[in-house]
Amino acid sequence: MSLLSPSALSACVREVVDFVDAAGWNQPPQMFALVATVELAEHEPELAHGLSDAPELTPIAQEPLAGGTEGGSPELDEALARMSWPEAVAGCALVQEILILPPDAEAELNDVADDEALELAAAHPERQEARLVAAVLRGGESLCLLQLRPDATDFATDLDAAPELLEHPELAPNLVAALLATLDE
Repeated sequence: MSLLSPSALSACVREVVDFVDAAGWNQPPQMFALVATVELAEHEPELAHGLSDAPELTPIAQEPLAGGTEGGSPELDEALARMSWPEAVAGCALVQEILILPPDAEAELNDVADDEALELAAAHPERQEARLVAAVLRGGESLCLLQLRPDATDFATDLDAAPELLEHPELAPNLVAALLATLDE
């Protein structure tokens, strides 16, 4: 695989965000194979013309995965545990919708069974719906972004506003590790 610039993963993740934003909210988890655009053009010559001005990495959407909008579902965990990618895939990205609770409310759910915790989280008055995007490359580079779901008044006031994406290096370390494991040989 060719060497990628430091901004290659970030540009690719932004393309993934644009793709999922077009589908709206309440979507199942979606996986993307991240392929070096140069190598994709070499292996798929019929696509080469359309890829001439493309970024260094091209995301290729996979079939949506099982699991709801709660994130961390057993179905999603199982799918990731069974997943592996061929050598031609430089990395992968997962987009899933999650619920965020204030720290004190989250602490209250630690001693509750998973099914009950999900119900309580979904009903919590201070919950925030969000979309988590986690992407990794074979070399270990990773990027996680969090997009808070806008409320109805946000849509009414600014239909063309770009989504606000929050980034933190420790946003989803367990998910990053699970995605990196799908790239192991």
